[in-house]
Amino acid sequence: MPVDPSLELSQFDYDLPPELIAQTPAATRTGSRLLHLNAAGQLTDMQFSQISQLLRPGDLLVFNNTKVIKARLLGEKQSGGKVEVLVERITSAHQALAHIRASKSPKPGTRLVLADGQLEVTVTGRQDALFELSFEQPALEALEQFGATPLPPYIQQVPTAEDDQRYQTVYAEAPGAVAAPTAGLHFDENLLNSLQELGVDQAFVTLHVGAGTFQPVRSEQLSEHQMHAERFFVPAQTLEKLQRTREQGGRIIAVGTTSVRALESAVRYQECNGHQNADGSIEGDTRLFITPGYTFTWVDALVTNFHLPQSTLLMLVSALSKLPFIQQAYSHAIKQHYRFFSYGDAMFIEAAQQS
Repeated sequence: MPVDPSLELSQFDYDLPPELIAQTPAATRTGSRLLHLNAAGQLTDMQFSQISQLLRPGDLLVFNNTKVIKARLLGEKQSGGKVEVLVERITSAHQALAHIRASKSPKPGTRLVLADGQLEVTVTGRQDALFELSFEQPALEALEQFGATPLPPYIQQVPTAEDDQRYQTVYAEAPGAVAAPTAGLHFDENLLNSLQELGVDQAFVTLHVGAGTFQPVRSEQLSEHQMHAERFFVPAQTLEKLQRTREQGGRIIAVGTTSVRALESAVRYQECNGHQNADGSIEGDTRLFITPGYTFTWVDALVTNFHLPQSTLLMLVSALSKLPFIQQAYSHAIKQHYRFFSYGDAMFIEAAQQS
């Protein structure tokens, strides 16, 4: 679906006091606040532990089960010069694509000595802004052993053992993300079990969140913006649950914008080429850019955190609700001192009533 040419970046800006950017997680996963934005634009302040009050039997929660890998590595070129490596994607057992920060961009054949000399990798090529890396041992094993959790750039602290656990959902299963699907961080096992007992079903998708999720939109005209690519997978069982929920009158509630993008990307794959795997699952790369005017197929409501000004994620939530509703909600959240971004508080957004 083409982006409305009248949409401009400045429409999605807001002023956020720096002290509202959460630097650490809440004391408990369910201990955050929850701002409910209903279909008519009305706001209600809640606690995340009260989310069951917004759900009903027959609803389906869709979670992104990607697992954050320890994607950040520090070291130097073999010839000298410090480097910082952030792996963006594992492409095969021993290969990866990565962002590399260095005084001079490394050329193919450059050896990088990382993790205090414990790990060496070779730069083998380049794909646009990303560098191709070759590992002597399996890349995932090397990252788990020598890497660090890649906290977002707006979190100032050095990652700790607590971050290794809290910057990961309790249902994380498929390694590959370099940023957490943060809406899911608010759920613990007890809450998930209690929701199931209420008759709220659960389904899973996988979308490996890339570092591009933090990249600013640089075009004032949104129609000129090119989304970064991310890998997604929607199992056949999830597709079946989506269809069954629709047929039985339940609501589909995505947990996180990445779950939204996986679900809606699967729809586009089916529409464009009917592509499905032999087992009925759908997977591929997506650059889906969701902005106001987009028509959602599978999403009736969304659990999400508060997003950066001028970000594609803020545009997505404005498409599900209405831009004036989102602007009002963010203004309210700032006045009420909600905590913002990855370790911050959450919203429950219902799709806006069509006028």
